[in-house]
Amino acid sequence: MSFPISAGLLDSMVLSVVEKGDTYGYEITQYLRKAVDVSESTLYPVLRRLQKNNMLDTYDREYMGRNRRYYHITESGTLALDDYRDQWTQHKRKVDSILMNGGSADETA
Repeated sequence: MSFPISAGLLDSMVLSVVEKGDTYGYEITQYLRKAVDVSESTLYPVLRRLQKNNMLDTYDREYMGRNRRYYHITESGTLALDDYRDQWTQHKRKVDSILMNGGSADETA
């Protein structure tokens, strides 16, 4: 069974990968595939949206005679990622309180 990935969760995962260092789309896809089923055709609109929202910058660099587009997280992207991480922690705690602890009242706060 797999769980659907929301746009916000995918955005946060991409920002987290790029936070580790500048990288390119194919490499981001391969890293994300360790956790979720994502294709390059799904990833590139996410990268464009994050760039449009000033969370990522891009630059091109030659690689084996071709240009490769690299992504770099911006200050706005880092702030958004911090917020995503806080929201994820709260969401995960709530889901875990039900899924892992049977909805124990003392685990839902």
